[in-house]
Amino acid sequence: MEPDLDATTLRAWAATIDEGPFSALCWGERIAFDNPDSLTLLGAMAAWTERVELVTTVIVPQLHDPVMCAKALATGDMLSGGRLTVGIGVGGRHEDYRAVGADPKTQTMREMADRVGIMRRVWAGEKITESVLPVGPSPVQHGGPRLLVGTIGPKTVRSAAAWADGLAGITMDLDVAGQNELFDVARHAWAEAGKPAPHLATSFWFALGDKDQAREQVRTHLLRYMNWLPADLVEAIAPTTGWAGDEDELAAVLRSFEAVGTDEIHLIPTSTDIDQLRRAAAVVSDLWSPSCRQHL
Repeated sequence: MEPDLDATTLRAWAATIDEGPFSALCWGERIAFDNPDSLTLLGAMAAWTERVELVTTVIVPQLHDPVMCAKALATGDMLSGGRLTVGIGVGGRHEDYRAVGADPKTQTMREMADRVGIMRRVWAGEKITESVLPVGPSPVQHGGPRLLVGTIGPKTVRSAAAWADGLAGITMDLDVAGQNELFDVARHAWAEAGKPAPHLATSFWFALGDKDQAREQVRTHLLRYMNWLPADLVEAIAPTTGWAGDEDELAAVLRSFEAVGTDEIHLIPTSTDIDQLRRAAAVVSDLWSPSCRQHL
């Protein structure tokens, strides 16, 4: 979501992440913005990496034809050798709906679930119409890629237990206790649905360095990224949104999320400076253990 991206920058980040110690590479979706298209980027990331899981956080199915979206994601799963996980959410910006001619009235959990249902049918090889063959290719992963619901709302988490395999959330202020409360909602909803324990992921913006300088980096990023909100509102939340500090402080934050059972943390960059990525990699490498996987 940083400005002036090009293929060289994206490929360098992908290669560095794929080298380790990270286990996943993630990116999100916006339409009325200058970020790369998520589904096109999936093809590039499948080609530019060999090891890491690829996680779309999140795809908004109401912005796509569900059959074409299912075909694109199945293609990405095939090209990556079954390394795809798909975050699904309703999205938070009406401007993205309007940009593609989608009705903002479809920004509902029911509409999202209905479209996920169509995608699941496509991945199962079911004919959606009277075609000679079903829509392919078949995904490498049986039944399609793992699906995570992208939300911070308990109601959406509960409703997603019927179709999702877990949660891909975000913590604005790094409230570990608050995040664990949402995880508990998911744990209980999945148990009531008779499903295995959900995959529990969260994310936050980060900047490494001198605290004041790093905080300014986060602020600059948020003012650009949150351009659909009044600037004075973004200024008000910028001092407490995301994380800024040094390596030891980042390690402490990651440990605090590990302590409440977080399966995965997605670190959201606020700069194209690849040194930020390498410094974060050093922190993750020091913390790596089979029982706690921190991801970017």
